[in-house]
Amino acid sequence: MKPNIKTEAAIESIYSLFVRSEEKERSLGETAVYLLFIASAVFSIWQVAQQPVTLPTGLEFRSSTPVAQAAVAPQRGV
Repeated sequence: MKPNIKTEAAIESIYSLFVRSEEKERSLGETAVYLLFIASAVFSIWQVAQQPVTLPTGLEFRSSTPVAQAAVAPQRGV
């Protein structure tokens, strides 16, 4: 029985056959699907960025000095 020994040249030729036999339609289809995924992600981010942000308006301001008193406080040392 003959031993099954593969040389570097045989392995390289098998690899080159594999690379040359790549399905062109499949790679084009995969590229189209990846482009659709990227486009949908960009569109989703753009859509969220275009939405207006509403902030609550009835928040209570907490400070050690009341706002009304600070606005009308007389200046000292004038």
